[in-house]
Amino acid sequence: MIRILFLGVAFSLSVVGAATGEAGLLKDQLGREVLVPDNPERVVSLAPSITEIVFALGEGHRLKGVTQHCDFPPEAGSLPKIGSYVHPDLERIVALKPDLCLGTRDGNPREVAEQLEALKIPVYAVNPKDLDTVKDTLLEIGRLLNAEKRAEILVREMREGIEKVKSRVANTEERPTVFFQIGIVPIVSVGTHTFIDELITTAGGRNLAAGPTPYPRFSREQVVALEPEVIIITSMTRGQQFEAVRDEWNQWGNLPAVRNHHVYIVESDLFDRPSPRLVEGLELLARLIHPELW
Repeated sequence: MIRILFLGVAFSLSVVGAATGEAGLLKDQLGREVLVPDNPERVVSLAPSITEIVFALGEGHRLKGVTQHCDFPPEAGSLPKIGSYVHPDLERIVALKPDLCLGTRDGNPREVAEQLEALKIPVYAVNPKDLDTVKDTLLEIGRLLNAEKRAEILVREMREGIEKVKSRVANTEERPTVFFQIGIVPIVSVGTHTFIDELITTAGGRNLAAGPTPYPRFSREQVVALEPEVIIITSMTRGQQFEAVRDEWNQWGNLPAVRNHHVYIVESDLFDRPSPRLVEGLELLARLIHPELW
């Protein structure tokens, strides 16, 4: 999986209007100083996770543009598109006259941030890396959009959902082995220090692909040799590929996951977008790994 780092150069500006509350110089999650409007009204989201967060905060009316991958909630689908989050279209963004762009370190190209900032369009970048920093991101974007109270409610609900799962799986010492497939050709899984690895562990499973490589590749024979007790299949690719991959795994009747009918297809958006919906993904994963606890 390609990870293009969003490392925009620090944008030095004097704090215009700070005394009147019109704008303020803030540090984003990359440590960059960004001149942010006090009440941004024309926001462009540069990632699906950010779009989800803005809508979850009840501030979707501020969004004037989103990426072509922003499809949740359904209202996001009707907003003007600015290209993909990996290849945003600078001209389309500028044409929307945003007073703030919200981007992410993992995905957005730094060149676009630099070009936007040269045009005096502020780009505030976030960098959620795990469940805790997703909560931090919610609070930060909540402050930027004057939705602090709603952000605090969402964070509290996330904490409660996570604790609910932890409490439930604490009732068993069993930790089934899990192979989480995010790529079809080649077979790709998730290593340590990824969102999905954290979800697997929190849901009471053991990630068979844990290790220093974020997205390791496997042959089918290697996966079979690991003897996973649970196989989870997901991909950003939609359609019948899902069913075909599950059918292929089900031909290996000697696999514990196949013998026990624990080969599942799940929606990728619940697992690869650092938004409040990660908690939905966590609960779903816990139910699939430990059906006996529900």
